[in-house]
Formats: sequence, structure tokens, C-alpha cells
Amino acid sequence: MSTIIDKIAWISLNERKLLCVRSKGKELYYIPGGKRDPGEEDQQTLIREVQEELGVTLEQETIMHVGTFEAEADSKATGTIVRLTCYTADYEGTLQPDSEIEEMAWLSYDDQDRVSVASRLVFEQLKQQELLD
Repeated sequence: MSTIIDKIAWISLNERKLLCVRSKGKELYYIPGGKRDPGEEDQQTLIREVQEELGVTLEQETIMHVGTFEAEADSKATGTIVRLTCYTADYEGTLQPDSEIEEMAWLSYDDQDRVSVASRLVFEQLKQQELLD
């Protein structure tokens, strides 16, 4: 039986590149977001996690579901699956790494070797939709 790590993620594109972040002490980038706190809905989790990681406020009325992606989790026991439920949203404020985030970067399709396995699935879809260079 596999374990599922359920995460909410924010898709932010700029000049056909995807915003990704890297946690302190980690090598791979991932799409900003994280796990729900008990009782949280997806939108609440998304808003909270993005505020904590990047210091910006998502505009709740602009949040739109993009898709859900599942892949083997990086650096976890075999059979551990990450489920990314992804949303787009506009934001207010200035993006800057905060909390456990060491670095943020706008990555293109050619950079997907720098991201987690689950994030690569998002890169693939965005490329197929011609939203990512």
C-alpha cells in the first residue's frame, strides 16, 4: 500500500517560465505550496503556504484549478506518492523567499532536471499547452 503526500501548489507563470522554489538544505526545486493544516480547504492552504514561502497575498477570487498530478516522491520511501493539486492565482506584493525557502527561480522547460519528479509532470502539461518555453 502506498503512502500519499497531499500537497497544494501555486502555478505562477511569467514570460513563459514557471516560478519554483528551493528549500534550505535541498537540491531540487518544487512548485510553491504545501500540505493542508487540519480542517483547511485547498484555497486556504494555497493562500497560507504562498504567504509563508514567498511573502505575497493571493487574490482569492482569482484562484483557478489547473490540474492534479501524482508521482513518486523524491527522497522518501519507495511507494510514497506526491499528489499535487495545482491552482493559478493573481497576487499582491513582492515575491521574495521567506520561511524555509532559500531560493526562488523562474524556470523553463529545459530546467526540469532541477525540479522534483511531481513538478516535472506540471512542466510537461504546461509545455503541451504552449504556456512554458
